[in-house]
Amino acid sequence: MVNIEYYDSLKFIDDVLELAKSIPRYFSKFSNKIYCNHQKFAIIILMQKLKTTTRGIVSMLRASSDMRLHLGLHRIPVHSTIVRFIKKARKYINNILDIRQAINVAVDSTGFELESKSYYYRTIWNSNTKQKTKKFMKLSIAVDMDKQLILTQKIRKSRAHDTRDFKFLTKELKCKHIVADKGYDSISNRNFVARNIKARPHIPYRRNSGIAKRGRLIIPMLDKKLYNRRPIIENIFFCIKRKYGSVLRNRSYATQKAELISKLIAHNVDRMQYYILLILRGGLHQRTWP
Repeated sequence: MVNIEYYDSLKFIDDVLELAKSIPRYFSKFSNKIYCNHQKFAIIILMQKLKTTTRGIVSMLRASSDMRLHLGLHRIPVHSTIVRFIKKARKYINNILDIRQAINVAVDSTGFELESKSYYYRTIWNSNTKQKTKKFMKLSIAVDMDKQLILTQKIRKSRAHDTRDFKFLTKELKCKHIVADKGYDSISNRNFVARNIKARPHIPYRRNSGIAKRGRLIIPMLDKKLYNRRPIIENIFFCIKRKYGSVLRNRSYATQKAELISKLIAHNVDRMQYYILLILRGGLHQRTWP
């Protein structure tokens, strides 16, 4: 019997290796060149796909000759090699998410836990101790609502209001509509979308929000039909946490950030495979890639 998930992982490796070409093959000309950065990058993204640890992925590589063949590995790296690569490659991993064009864009944020112990254990079952703090990493993203691809991201270790990251997430995008919830309600955000991005903002007003004053840019009412599609971004958060895990295992902020971006890249690769499959089946006749 053919294991579909297994062969899906092999195709996943090929697609990640293609994405990895945007980072240097080696960090130094004095590298021993046993493993290239493209191979190590594919391994850390595959870790998120399979929801395993560095030791777990090493064990899987030992057991699977097909995975080693697709990765082009002549030797199996030890887990510390992968850990060191994550620390070195964190500034390059962020550049992999380089899609900047879409028609309809949605913006929102969520949190990822920083401990392996569940929130229930830390707050309810163990309520008599001093562990009643909800530690999390805040992730804000902008997504293509049609293809469900992640376009840009911003990661914060501490709490921050949603509006702080709105302009950072959208400033380089080329789109026609930007959808966000009431947490992003501000005249500054609406004006930024209309004047800088040349797009139409669909952000509902809060009850205590003032109407645009005289001399400010007047924004038309939001398109309710388009705004009702905003839960798409909530579904993306759900899929990422369910498929790749909602807990960050690394300890330092730098490696936690690299791990979280790896989850986003894994999601994009899965979505690209899905759309390529639809195209091959003739399911996409009028849609094109940005």
